[in-house]
Amino acid sequence: MAKEDKPPAACLIGWPAAHSRSPLIHHYWLRTLGIEGGYVIEAVPPDEFKDFVFRLSLRGFVGANVTIPHKERALSLSKPDDRARAVGAANTLWFADGELCSTNTDVEGFINNLDACANGWDKCDEALVLGAGGSSRAVLFGLLDRGIKRVHLANRTIERAHALVDQFGTSIVPVAWDAVSDLLPRVGLLVNTTSLGMHGQPALELDVGRLPPHAVVADLVYVPLNTPLLVASRGRGLKTADGLGMLLHQAVRGFELWFGKRPEVTAELRALVEADLTNT
Repeated sequence: MAKEDKPPAACLIGWPAAHSRSPLIHHYWLRTLGIEGGYVIEAVPPDEFKDFVFRLSLRGFVGANVTIPHKERALSLSKPDDRARAVGAANTLWFADGELCSTNTDVEGFINNLDACANGWDKCDEALVLGAGGSSRAVLFGLLDRGIKRVHLANRTIERAHALVDQFGTSIVPVAWDAVSDLLPRVGLLVNTTSLGMHGQPALELDVGRLPPHAVVADLVYVPLNTPLLVASRGRGLKTADGLGMLLHQAVRGFELWFGKRPEVTAELRALVEADLTNT
């Protein structure tokens, strides 16, 4: 078979990247949609990343996902869209008219997962986001894009929260970490973008009993699947959105850009990835 006749293939570029669930997700969609194609992991150290990206097409790839530590570099080596620019990082690469383009699908992954888990969440006026790292930028962009009027941003180093006000505007309100508890009764959406509650990390000490009964709680952590924050929130009858849902939804657009069909996040796919996480 000639090179130009080979089935389209995409990859995940990271360092390290061996434990990613992306191949499991994309192979499921390729199989269920009847598409002949591939998706592989490419472990690329930082000093080789630029060369790898510039030769992406020559290596036989129609696009790529990009993960730690390459997301910021991917932005500078491609033509980013507004989302990637606003987030300051790119996690998806594809070719359009021969040009390498980039976006950040964490934004739609977060928003579409919220829509699926808690329809009507965006009727709230105020949200509280914990953490001011890279994931937080995607969350802030998505919330403001959906029309949330005020987003309180709490971070242990409040200077990082102030820096995001400069980027996203005065709808972002920096909050000292020890003031979070007093804010809880006011917010309709609580989002944890920190690593607190992740396996091997300290727990997130928060009294969800102070949240209003209509509040929605989202946690970007997906190992464990049921974080203490989510368990406590469900115990109060609150709607929740977990990190695995975001992981699945953020993969949709990349697949569509590379393989030409828009896949669906199904219960079967979620069960497949859940089982893989549980068995690891």
